[in-house]
Amino acid sequence: MTYTGDVQVGGPADVRELAKLTIYKLAVGPYDNNAYLLRCVETGDGLLIDAAAEADRLLALISDQPISSVVTTHQHGDHWQALEQVVKVTGAKVLVHPLDAAALPLPADRTVEHGDRITVGVVTLEVIHLRGHTPGAIALLYDGGGSDLHLFTGDSLFPGGVGNTWNDPERFTQLYTDVVERVFDRLPDETWVYPGHGKDTTLGAERPSLQEWKERGW
Repeated sequence: MTYTGDVQVGGPADVRELAKLTIYKLAVGPYDNNAYLLRCVETGDGLLIDAAAEADRLLALISDQPISSVVTTHQHGDHWQALEQVVKVTGAKVLVHPLDAAALPLPADRTVEHGDRITVGVVTLEVIHLRGHTPGAIALLYDGGGSDLHLFTGDSLFPGGVGNTWNDPERFTQLYTDVVERVFDRLPDETWVYPGHGKDTTLGAERPSLQEWKERGW
């Protein structure tokens, strides 16, 4: 089956099988949040990105296989409504940037900064801090080698623009600058983008619009 990233709340997960990592994308909750389950092919270990809502569906996706951690991309409540229940059942560790940790419903087991590494089995993900949507918003980058790059952006980057900065010019400038310097200036067009809501995109599809985003201010 071909992965598209087009999922609907109440529908099945879309599954992408890479050489070393399997990615499951599931849409949950009233705000159409995306939750991503990453599984290391070699070890079977799992990592959940954003236990957003509908703990029963997330736990069914996880099934009886282990997950070692849940990463929350940022502090907004629609991205962690199921966190307590998922952690209670799975025993997974809670990871978040320190600037957003206080908003979570339970303490973080580990706080992560820009450039830190998170492991799932033998697979490594890089933390990219993208300031502006929230102070501690992060993205996670998986580098499978060559142009095989996969970026989980939370609410910091979507098809059509950066995340909401609530008409605050300072916050927009910070987020736009981080997204340009830490993502577009560094990564190739083939990089696949998995956002916190809605459909996926690639950096190549979005790159021609960067100047437009800057001029419009959102």
